[in-house]
Amino acid sequence: MKITPQCVVALTWTLKDTLGEVLDELEEPTEFLLGGHDLLAKIDEALQDHAAGDEVELHLEPEHAFGDFDDSLLFLEPRACFPDDLEEGMAFEGLPPGCSPAAPQDKVYFVSEIYPEHVVMDANHPLSGIALRLKLKVHAVREATAHEVGRGTLGMGFFRLGGASHDVPHAPGGQHLH
Repeated sequence: MKITPQCVVALTWTLKDTLGEVLDELEEPTEFLLGGHDLLAKIDEALQDHAAGDEVELHLEPEHAFGDFDDSLLFLEPRACFPDDLEEGMAFEGLPPGCSPAAPQDKVYFVSEIYPEHVVMDANHPLSGIALRLKLKVHAVREATAHEVGRGTLGMGFFRLGGASHDVPHAPGGQHLH
């Protein structure tokens, strides 16, 4: 079966930056809904008309991946608002009470730096501002069920960040982002 809009594909991938450093590797085939919210639009587009066994290589500029880095999404917050066991790379859905009221509460924030009195919180996607190289392998293709199409996802979003309905990737530094 060839890949069509709103079908389910089982993929593995290797994600690298433009210098060739591996950022993420999905080694076990995982199912994603095409035409829904699971994959970036450029990935959906590139997979169309491929079949099981095919490999696809993509170069994604930031505007087609996770956007440009936005300095306005950096917040300097009081250290006292955070738990004692705070570590760089930890993720928070919204900021804790006592933090900047101007910070959007519908974002996922990552601890980017810790100082004795302050913490730098970053609501940018960890891969924002980075051009990416993605090598995909299609392992299987099947028709999506009406339920899957209606939900718009199989629950395995490709690095999607947002409110509680989205998966939060693990912190950078040795753990996978998918």
